[in-house]
This record gives sequence, C-alpha cells and structure tokens, in this order.
Amino acid sequence: MLDLRSQFSRFLGSEPDRLHFAAHSHHPWPDVTREAQMQAWDDAARLMDDKWEHILGPVLDEFRGHVAAHLSLPDPSTIAVAPNTHEFLKRILSCFPADRPVRILTSDGEFHSFTRQIARLEEERLVDVTRVPAEPFATFEDRFHAAAQVGYDLVFVSQVFFNSGFALDGRHLAECSRDGAMIVIDGYHGFMARPTDLASIANRVFYVAGGYKYAMAGEGACFMHCPPGWGLRPRDTGWYAAFGNLTNAQSGQVGYSQDGWRFMGSTFDPSGLYRFNAVMRWLADEGITPAIIHAHAKALQQHFLRRVGSSALFAGATPVVPADEMRRGNFLTFQTPQAQAIHNDLKELRVVTDVRGQRLRLGFGIYQTEEEVDDLVRRIDEAGALESLPASASSAA
Repeated sequence: MLDLRSQFSRFLGSEPDRLHFAAHSHHPWPDVTREAQMQAWDDAARLMDDKWEHILGPVLDEFRGHVAAHLSLPDPSTIAVAPNTHEFLKRILSCFPADRPVRILTSDGEFHSFTRQIARLEEERLVDVTRVPAEPFATFEDRFHAAAQVGYDLVFVSQVFFNSGFALDGRHLAECSRDGAMIVIDGYHGFMARPTDLASIANRVFYVAGGYKYAMAGEGACFMHCPPGWGLRPRDTGWYAAFGNLTNAQSGQVGYSQDGWRFMGSTFDPSGLYRFNAVMRWLADEGITPAIIHAHAKALQQHFLRRVGSSALFAGATPVVPADEMRRGNFLTFQTPQAQAIHNDLKELRVVTDVRGQRLRLGFGIYQTEEEVDDLVRRIDEAGALESLPASASSAA
C-alpha cells in the first residue's frame, strides 16, 4: 500500500479536515506541480516571444513522449494537444462531409461534453445518432460491435463510463470500422487510472484524454492520439495545424501537417504541459505506473466496501458495478434514491464526493491510504447516526 500523502502536502494541507474522495473529478496535484507552474512563468519572463519555440519544441516533445510511453504508442508525433477535449471533438466533427448528417454510433453513457454537443447538433439535423445502452455491461461490447456493422462515419465510446465506472476491454473497437468510420475512444477515466496499451490499434483508433483527473496535472493539458491517414483536413483548424510537413498547399488548398499537428489549434496557456511533465517525471522517479495506481485504488475500494457494509447510510445503496468486478475504473458508483442526500450529509462533514441523479460516486487515488478510508467510514457512520435522530434531536446536535 502506497503512502504518498507527503507528496501532496499543499493540496491536502490547505484544508486538513477535508476528505477528498473525488479523484475522478478534480484530482489533487502533487507538490511538484507548483514548481512546474513557476517554471512556466519564469520561462515566459526569460524568453518572452521566443518562449513558443521552447514550448512547442522541448516541452511538447517531453509531453508527447510521456503520453506515448504510457499508451504504448509507436510514434509520439501522432499526439496533438489542446486546452480541453471539446476542441478535439469539434475538429473531429469537422472532418466529415457537410452535405449530409454525420452518422454517429455511441453509447448512452458518454460524458456531458459529448452528449450535449451531439444533442444540440441533432436539433439542427446535422448528425444522425445511434446510442447503444451501456447496461447491461456484460453484453455491451458485443451489442456495440453488432450495431457498428450497419456503417457509420464516427464511432465514439468511453474507455471507462463516467457514470458507472465500468471499463471496456476494447476487444472489438478496431473492428467497428465498416465504411471507414473514424473510431474515437474517450480515455479520460482510463488514462493513468488503468494500464492502457494501444499498440495493436494505434494505426486505427483515436484516443482523447487529459491531465485534469488521474494524470494529476490540472486543466489545460489535454491530448489526442491521431492515427495516420484519418481526418486529414479538419475544417475547424488553427494555424498550428500548418506546422511540419505540409500537404495540398501546392494546389492552392489550405495545407496540413500529416502527423498529429493536423489537429492542433492555436495559442494556448502552456502551464498545463509543464505541470503534466513534472507529474510524469515524479511518477517515473518513484517507479509508479498506471498498473500500480490502479492496484492501489482497487485495494482502497475493497477496504471501503468491507467497512461500509454495516453503515446505515449506505443500507439501500447498491454498487452499479459489482464489488468483484475486474473491469472497473478507479471510482465506485452507488445507485440509491438517497444519493443527493448522502452527498449533502457527507459534505456537511467535510467529505467531498460526487452525485449524478441517483448515483453517488466515490473516487480513490494515490493521495489516500486506508487511514483516510477508515476516516471516511467513520464520517459515514456519523452522518447515518444524525439521520436516524428525531428532527428536534438532530437540530440540537
């Protein structure tokens, strides 16, 4: 069991009484990110206009190298960066013909950024969407693969579903390509949370993720792996997409790089790249891999499930993904009509969780030990005891 709490001293020490069990949301940053943030500032002061040669050179090269290594990608140059993954979604959508609706296959468990954008485009009949129900999980990938055989322009699905924690094994994804579909994996709940090896599908599948969650680097450090030969000329394009080896410029068309640069945008705040690189160096120095991070989170999950079973507050809460499930991300999701009330009760006791409708989510990370889990269960029991008191007694307490 890891104990890295001292490496998160600034985040944890800022509110010592707070228990943060939302690593699947805003993950605490390790202390090394503060120095990296200052380095970004100092480089701007030192280099001013020349800073972009440094950022789009050594800083970006290091960033790409870390991402490629963790995803087993053969070529780091396939990686584009952006302040958020929504930029990538818009560029992907701009790759398709404009004279008919874009045919999209997805699930009903995708994150809000995707579902909202697609729903808005549906209103204008700019997209034609098929949504495969994520549940029951045991048959999802077979059902999704079968649906893909109809033929689509875009296949978009999460590696780990944000509203349940269920993780795909990806066995069929590269085969969802009838009619030459662009296949995109939303890896935000998988990257640095579970071991992810894209080597066998790197030439076929796009992968988007970022630093905000399990990479522990905060905002502004998102990326997309862009397999060669797919989405060659997005209409939504920034001037960075012209960097590198241009194509089609000789015929009077707007030119694009052939590698990941073709999905790049324009000027952005680079401090997230600095923080990301600092976190990756720190993890490497500590010998910590995504497999170790996942094993630590899973051990904490199991410890929590063993302890919380007798808690009155969770009496009617059912794990959405079974307790013994191997294919789960680094958070637990509980289904209960009392999800919002439990979330509010724990918030009063300085416990940060997350609620989505009738689903309560608890995230686990390497800034926690069993001690924090035991404290969490104590506060859950305290909240349950307060709930069981008569209203007058509870008010007096």
